[in-house]
Amino acid sequence: MSEEASRALAAAMAIGLGALGPGLGIGILASKAMEAIGRNPEAAGKVQVAMLIAMGFTEAIAIYALVIALIVKFV
Repeated sequence: MSEEASRALAAAMAIGLGALGPGLGIGILASKAMEAIGRNPEAAGKVQVAMLIAMGFTEAIAIYALVIALIVKFV
């Protein structure tokens, strides 16, 4: 396998596996937040703010994976 093919495969695996965890995490997070709002609609504001902050932190992990994939691919 050539070096370029190895880099492409490593970059694809880095972003693929790096996006899998945050994707699942955001899905579970949104599901639980909707469940909490359904059970207690008065707390929707607090739940929504906490959910958005947690989604931002979770999405940062996917961005880190993208940066690593780009470094592997082009450096």
